[in-house]
Amino acid sequence: MSEDHRQDDGGHAGHNHGAGASTRRLAIALSLTSVFLVAELVGAFLFDSLALLSDAAHMFTDSAALAIALAAVKIGQRPPDDKRTFGYRRFEILAAAFNAILLFAVAGYVLIEGIGRFFDPKPVESVGMLTVATIGLVVNLISMRVLAGGKDDSLNVKGAYLEVWADMLGSLGVIAAAVAIYLTGYNWIDPIVAIGIGLWVLPRTWVLLRDTTHILLQGVPRGFDLKAIRAAINEAAGVAGVHDLHLWSVAGDDASLTAHVALADGADAEATRRALAEMLESRFAIHHATIQTETAPCGDAGSMHG
Repeated sequence: MSEDHRQDDGGHAGHNHGAGASTRRLAIALSLTSVFLVAELVGAFLFDSLALLSDAAHMFTDSAALAIALAAVKIGQRPPDDKRTFGYRRFEILAAAFNAILLFAVAGYVLIEGIGRFFDPKPVESVGMLTVATIGLVVNLISMRVLAGGKDDSLNVKGAYLEVWADMLGSLGVIAAAVAIYLTGYNWIDPIVAIGIGLWVLPRTWVLLRDTTHILLQGVPRGFDLKAIRAAINEAAGVAGVHDLHLWSVAGDDASLTAHVALADGADAEATRRALAEMLESRFAIHHATIQTETAPCGDAGSMHG
């Protein structure tokens, strides 16, 4: 038997560079949201606005999410050790999943409180509400701009981006509610907008939770077709069959593969292994592959896991 442990130093260096950029983006966004959070909370209680409080709650989760994400990226940069042989990058996924759960909790609170206040409206100071929400909108737009560059490279940054994006929509909703209340005097508009914000956030939060759960369950990374990969291995020269084929991701932006490959009669183990590794890299962009070649079936040969 022979095995291929392909190390990708360039990819590791690229990850370090990407992690550094993510750290800067998250730190800037965290500073902006944390400073404004205090002002928005004060405004929510001063002007007695549930919609503003809803936006403040999202701003709080933004700050918490950004702080967690920042810590996750920092921890994720630690190299593998004897206890964590895959390193600490999976912590980023745990943080993203926690952020999604936190958003679910906040949305649920706002929905319950909004329904109660709809039947018992409270007076709202629309002008103060409008002022605070407008400042919040500006802060959110700046934070979104900062995070946008890294949201496609890291689920952790994507989670933080979605938090800020949802809060930006909340700020727009609060602004619209403040204008409507000022013009009509209908205070029930405030909880209606708060409920709308909560309902708008939930589907996007579910997508984030779904993606992070998929990775934690070591599912096949999105965008990869395991059937096509299995067929390509089976069709390769020197291969009689493949079993125990597994494909998973550690942090959402990588893919690792392991497989047991039965060799055809007369096939050279090393040449076949190298050819398979090169095919997986060039055709499927799988840079981390561990291939075990066999001249006789092993105990798991009947298994088709993966």
